[in-house]
Amino acid sequence: MVLLLANVPISISIALATLATMLVTIDPTPAMTTMAQRMAGGINGFALLAIPFFILSGILMGQGGIAKRLIEFAKSILGSLPGGLALVNVISSTLFGAISGSAVAATSAIGGFMIPAMKKEGYDPAFSAAVTATASTTGLLIPPSNILIIYSLASGGVSIASLFIAGYIPGLLVALSLMVVCAIYAKMNNYPIGETSSFSKIARTGFDALPALFLIFLVIGGILGGIFTATEAGVIAVLYSLLLSVGVYREVKINQLANILLKSAETTAVVMLLIAASSAMSWILSYTNIPQELSAFILSLSDNPLMILLMINIILLLVGTFMDMTPAVLIFTPIFLPIAESIGISPLQFGIMMILNLCIGLCTPPVGSVLFVACGIAKTSIQQIVKPILPMYAAMIAVLALVAGVPAISEWLPSVFGL
Repeated sequence: MVLLLANVPISISIALATLATMLVTIDPTPAMTTMAQRMAGGINGFALLAIPFFILSGILMGQGGIAKRLIEFAKSILGSLPGGLALVNVISSTLFGAISGSAVAATSAIGGFMIPAMKKEGYDPAFSAAVTATASTTGLLIPPSNILIIYSLASGGVSIASLFIAGYIPGLLVALSLMVVCAIYAKMNNYPIGETSSFSKIARTGFDALPALFLIFLVIGGILGGIFTATEAGVIAVLYSLLLSVGVYREVKINQLANILLKSAETTAVVMLLIAASSAMSWILSYTNIPQELSAFILSLSDNPLMILLMINIILLLVGTFMDMTPAVLIFTPIFLPIAESIGISPLQFGIMMILNLCIGLCTPPVGSVLFVACGIAKTSIQQIVKPILPMYAAMIAVLALVAGVPAISEWLPSVFGL
């Protein structure tokens, strides 16, 4: 228990401290008698069962040789372009993030291989870390994504299948915009260009990576086809990644499974504690009428929908720099979603916009978990990474503006599938 508490992220401490502070501002008797019930109720949802399964699947994928094969495949296709290794980093991080559903896992798995390789080829370590940190967040938009499941819960029932499909175009737009920045930055700094790969090498590396890439089609195809729910898809993902890691790639040994299960349990415990504390905080906010008052305040500042949307995004950008994504979604969705709906933003579009916004916070100090992981791997500092990461922030914010201003970017693909 002590070891688990020692590894609890700062977001939980902030959440619990805020809960305690707010309790003294309201009548403590009803608040104290229902707090435990609200926290337990916050994690008592069938859809949340998908989270531990996707976490376990991601860890199995991370240790099962998936990252190495995705990198080799991407390198065979893009290695000969300007900034080839940086482009490979973006594509590999996007693919692995989509498979694992975790930005931190993508940063660790892809960064652990790509950052040393980029440094060896003459790339600046700070630039390598910046590429890895920003690109790894795209996997939170491209399914399967735990945070999209949590938003579905917080929004009151937006279809998980709709959110999964809606995240594809924004996620790929972020990856494409980062690739453009990488190519320009590499050209300006005269970074090396790799050799052109033969068709046979592309075919061989693609064949090696195909079983890993098939997981995406398996999960999404099963959900869209009505074969299984998102929760059942998590079970399928675990079974498939276990088969792949142990039976096909043989990178995970049977005697390693106990440690993998323990690691997934620790990660799941932290996530569930975040959800429980954040759910209780959301109830306190509602109990004290804060969402309604804040909504009225924001709407009183302007009747221009664009200005209201701009204010929401600025607040979320600031929140993302100080708060972990899970509590931010659970706390601020009930506050901002009614405002967004009042100005004509659908819950689907708002969800994708919010997740993309908070993805930027994951690679922004002072609490950017992904940023610190990337810096640790590259053995560089936050001060050194600022210059190369600024244009990447600009690219992500440009895509955020498109998602916020053009509903079709989020809503067109779900409508095609009738969701």
